Amino acid sequence: MRIRVLTIVLGLTSVISYGQKEELKTAEKAIKKQDYSSAIAAIKSAESLIANADEKSKSKFYFLKGQAYMGTKDYKMAAEAFNQLIDFEKQTGKERHSDDAKPMQIQIVQEVYKKATEQYQNKDYKKSSENFYLTYKLSPQDTIFIYNAAVSSTLASDYDAALGYYKELQDLGYTGIQTMYFATNKETGVKENLGSKTNRDIMVKSEQYIKPVEEKSESKVGEITKNVAYILKEQGKTEEAIVAIEKAREAFPKDLNLILAEADLYIQLKQMDKFGQLMELAVAQDPTNPTLFFNLGVVNQDQKKIAEATKYYKKAIELKSDYGDAYMNLAVLTLDKEKPIIEEMNKNLSDFDKYDKLLEKQKGVFREALPYLLKADEYGRSVDTVRTLMNIYDNLGDTENAKKYRAIYEKLKG
Repeated sequence: MRIRVLTIVLGLTSVISYGQKEELKTAEKAIKKQDYSSAIAAIKSAESLIANADEKSKSKFYFLKGQAYMGTKDYKMAAEAFNQLIDFEKQTGKERHSDDAKPMQIQIVQEVYKKATEQYQNKDYKKSSENFYLTYKLSPQDTIFIYNAAVSSTLASDYDAALGYYKELQDLGYTGIQTMYFATNKETGVKENLGSKTNRDIMVKSEQYIKPVEEKSESKVGEITKNVAYILKEQGKTEEAIVAIEKAREAFPKDLNLILAEADLYIQLKQMDKFGQLMELAVAQDPTNPTLFFNLGVVNQDQKKIAEATKYYKKAIELKSDYGDAYMNLAVLTLDKEKPIIEEMNKNLSDFDKYDKLLEKQKGVFREALPYLLKADEYGRSVDTVRTLMNIYDNLGDTENAKKYRAIYEKLKG
């Protein structure tokens, strides 16, 4: 009885082996004809038999499976098959197809990345995100693709997915810092990023480029944390967003992006005192940034600290001479001086001498605001700047300029 059972088992194994090899032959022939649907059908038939296959057949199975799915552009399945092949052949110590599979893996990565980039450019951000992440899964050493997936998901307003990607980056300790290889173009005198060290060195050796240097890109840690906070805020989790940024600032206390991100959250919470404190800290970190001084001006203006606000707006203009918004806010601060004068005028409607003096004082305010308004209009014309100039010239009795700005105002109104 034992001999008969053994004979049956051996016979069954022989049938399995034969069937399996026939399916692999069918798949191989179909792939050569680019009939990938038939190849996949044969692969699926062989799959249930592969567990008991010999090493040579298993290697071939994974290799053919990868090619079949690559042919139908199912890159995820193809990459998984190639990875299984390479892992299997490493375990067995016999590389039968790995060398042929590796260039195919590279091709898959390039095609998926290209597809993701095209989708991003076409603003199909959801699909772009999926393919950027797939690119990372196909090439796990390139963690920048997770970052690309996170950005795309954010643009698609798929905040749950974006948050997952950003948190994965944080868990991986991703910084985004890269070495950039520059050299100066001899013909133009412009320093250019030449991509890789190898390419840079070749161009320098050709004598078309000189002065080779290497520089590090800025860390993306602050930006990632800022984006996480932004997403949490969009989800109505402002307190969690603040906690996330405060935690990041413990690790990166001088990161300007983190300081500004936290400041922005306090604006949302209308806690202008904390916003102001953070802006002061930001100015200390970046004392030549006009936007920071402008924001400090806004904070102080909001808190009715007119002298301080004026000082910060003027500093912003000192750093950026065409800062239209700063000029406009200086004009607004100046015109605010008119309010108490109007109140007094309303109280002295029957006292003609006092009323005339107050009227002249009011015109003095208009004359003081006028240079700021003209600059604001020059660097950032809007309906507001033009209307205000028109009204001021009317009040000053400057008919010619009032008529000029009235015509512009009517045109802007359409």
